Amino acid sequence: MRNASVVGAVIVAAGTSSRMSGIDKLWIDLGGKPVIYHSICAFQLLNDIDVIVVVTSATNQEKIRELCRRESLDKVVSICLGGNTRQQSVLCGLREIPNASLVAIHDGARPLVTPEVIKRGIITAAEKGAAIAAVPAKSTYKVIDSQGKILSTPNRESLWEAQTPQVFNYMDILSAHERAAQQDEVFTDDASLMESMGRDVWVYEGDYRNIKITTFEDVLIARTLIDNRLAKG
Repeated sequence: MRNASVVGAVIVAAGTSSRMSGIDKLWIDLGGKPVIYHSICAFQLLNDIDVIVVVTSATNQEKIRELCRRESLDKVVSICLGGNTRQQSVLCGLREIPNASLVAIHDGARPLVTPEVIKRGIITAAEKGAAIAAVPAKSTYKVIDSQGKILSTPNRESLWEAQTPQVFNYMDILSAHERAAQQDEVFTDDASLMESMGRDVWVYEGDYRNIKITTFEDVLIARTLIDNRLAKG
């Protein structure tokens, strides 16, 4: 029987860092600590989070286990192996959550997430059932065809850039992932998976600083932001 008061987190860190020229972005130094440490630590520091599962590769499993021991990240209850895709890895992580009513799913390559952003997601999901961090689009976007011709220009006021964490009722998102796996369906993120099932998903306020590290340029930005955060104490 599930404990209705427990909130879990799944941190997905099983990617291949394909755009980093062979450098594993999880271990890039930011302010004296690796990227994955910052991603886990934000959830460790938030009292609302009870348990954390980290999904990673075979190469990093023991390294992350040692990091958690060394840094006293004691909310981490499992460091499990992921699948061939992010979607498969999320399902692996969800199956490792021991007891939860809500679960926050977060990209391990977003080290600048804050406990405040996570908490907003938990509050919104507790009320609505499904909520994702997002920020209003700053740029003008174009829809193009396969030849590069512009087809339309969406109204920027209706466009939001999705981030993580994305927070859901645990049983709802687990069932959605199990169904997608059985039917071999692929979705761009966990929210779109829920949307495909006719479920309402709500946006809550993210943070423009909550960037995902994908390229070397992102590393430079993240280091500046971390240094500013550390300087402010």
